Amino acid sequence: MSLTNGKKPNQQIFCIFLLQIVANISILFNIPVARQVIVFTFFTFVPGFVLIKLLKMKMEGLTETVLFSTGISITFLMLIGLAINELHSTFAVQKPLSLTFLLPAINLFTLTCTVIAYVRNTNNEPFNINIEKPSILLILLCIPALSIIGAITSGVYGNNQIILLTIIAIAALFAVTTISRKAIPTKLYLFIVLIIAISLVYHSQMVSDKLLSFGSDSGGEVFVQKIVEKNAYWDPMNPYPESQSVGRTYAMLSVTILPTIYSILLNLDSIIVFKLLYSFLFSFVPLGLYNLWKNLVGEKFAFISAFFFMSFQPYYAELLGLNKQILGELFFVLLLTILLKMKAEQLERTVCLIIFSFCLIVSHYALAEISLFISLFVLAASIITGKPRRRVTVAFVITFFAIMFAWYIFTSSSAVYKSFLSFGEHVYNELSDFFSLRSREPEILRGLGLEAPPTVWNMLSRMFFYATEALILIGFISIVKMRKRIYMDKDYFFLVLFSMLFLAALILIPGLPRTMNMTRFYHILLFFLAPLCVLGAETIVSVITRKNDEMIVLILLLLVLVPYFLFQTNFVYEVTGGDSWSVSLSKYRMSPLRLYQVGYGQIYDVYGQWWLSSNVIVSQNPIYCDPFSDLRCYALIYQGYVHSLSIVEPVAVGGLVYLGSLSVIYSDYVALYSSWNVSELQLNEISIVYSNGGSEIYCKNG
Repeated sequence: MSLTNGKKPNQQIFCIFLLQIVANISILFNIPVARQVIVFTFFTFVPGFVLIKLLKMKMEGLTETVLFSTGISITFLMLIGLAINELHSTFAVQKPLSLTFLLPAINLFTLTCTVIAYVRNTNNEPFNINIEKPSILLILLCIPALSIIGAITSGVYGNNQIILLTIIAIAALFAVTTISRKAIPTKLYLFIVLIIAISLVYHSQMVSDKLLSFGSDSGGEVFVQKIVEKNAYWDPMNPYPESQSVGRTYAMLSVTILPTIYSILLNLDSIIVFKLLYSFLFSFVPLGLYNLWKNLVGEKFAFISAFFFMSFQPYYAELLGLNKQILGELFFVLLLTILLKMKAEQLERTVCLIIFSFCLIVSHYALAEISLFISLFVLAASIITGKPRRRVTVAFVITFFAIMFAWYIFTSSSAVYKSFLSFGEHVYNELSDFFSLRSREPEILRGLGLEAPPTVWNMLSRMFFYATEALILIGFISIVKMRKRIYMDKDYFFLVLFSMLFLAALILIPGLPRTMNMTRFYHILLFFLAPLCVLGAETIVSVITRKNDEMIVLILLLLVLVPYFLFQTNFVYEVTGGDSWSVSLSKYRMSPLRLYQVGYGQIYDVYGQWWLSSNVIVSQNPIYCDPFSDLRCYALIYQGYVHSLSIVEPVAVGGLVYLGSLSVIYSDYVALYSSWNVSELQLNEISIVYSNGGSEIYCKNG
């Protein structure tokens, strides 16, 4: 089946106008579902598509068109939100980030760009969407549907059979796509990558309708977003200057202005925006990597590399609680695409580099800092080798540094800049423990095989993980010594070299992994190292068999990556009854403490925190609770106002004690390094002021 977009410019502009009218009607009349679906689709894709036409950017196929339309549209929303936000200081507008100002401004800008693009593009270039074997595509669409239904079923009824079936289907799809040369056309690879990505992120997110932190900082992100939403204004100054943690997050437009705009336009709570919309946008990251890698290692190996990237557990677990990094990775991929792949005119290239650099900087500070170090390394390596490249230039590095330095210094009380200095000081102080293995993160010791596995299944899981590490190392050696094809792109080789050196630094330098997290660092390095896994397998086969037999290479990769995927998703642990950390698979048999620790809250906790935020002036009454009850998300209480409840330290007069569902239902109170029964807290001396059967609030009167 072939769909051809051969519309004349006036027909295309009519379609955009019509969609914009429908989107505005759904907003003005608040039509359920239509408002959420149509408005999100329009404002996430159309403004970027119009700007692509306006700048006459040449896209290489549908994938790049969708990726750049998404990235530019999100950029447009953040920038126009930031511009409207300045109405507060310029014209004393009290609530600039409201529908009254946002909708007309976005509409006017989109209409203006559409008309100008129409005038400039009198010769509209058609593009074709060729869908081979549409019946296969329809079958593939069942996998994300199964993932969502299975996650909901597991969360509500504790039945994980559909999720188990979904994981098997994903593994089978990967195997068939990898081995078959005719059953699955190469043009479907991009759809398969997107389908697998969506299935994986939603199989984790949809297990609960409440916010899941996955042990990350999503509670802090919701907290700063709610501050902006409540004020309808983003103040560049840190609302809590004494807290670098709040300041770092508050400086990021990706979790302040952008979700506020989506929440207002779509009439959705920001928690739903983070859970559903950001997760959907995260599925574009593997798609962008596939698009980047296919020119380096070919479509088949790029597909396998993308699957390997998605299989690593943080992609569909830990990172779903880090919305800053989700947006940051999307812009990081787009930036890499412009630098390494995209062939554009100088003006188009410069515009894209500047706007995506800015968006990366205001989306995730850690990823922006890593990007700066990468750029400096590539530039220095190019100069040292005597072959300066036109991709990573001195002008680009200086521009990136200037934007980053200015934003991190002059926003949020310089919290990001101060954090960078404090993290550097922390790493420096840890150097005294350089020769002590105890100073290394458990993930590092585990990854090096220096920690004993607790069970035989954990041992098997680590064996397959070690196999991927070995393939990456062999692939790296091959591009250095054997001049494999990826080596032909000097800039990408420098990126790979930086990644290997940085990985070595993470292993050798104590304290460095703790500046973010070792699993998150490794996930980011897979942006460059994942294709080496495939090249490593190819090298092994060519050395052993003395010929390049692609089928043997593919079989070897299947033997490694399919079990790797099944272990990473905790499928094997669930089937064998082992220790599983997957909420969607094993919630029905997880201990209440583990669910509490991964941020799986119950409705009792939500109602209790809502009552707390509505009836208590937290700045005047000290709040006591356990460390795992994150009161930032639903109670919107600053962590500086919260004290850890203890059996040795008394509750101050006027203080309130919050007990979550773990303490009320299961009588367990868990601190950071100890736990005890709730009866030991001697709460009978304090008056209870709220109870819903699953959470309780006490007040100590004078």
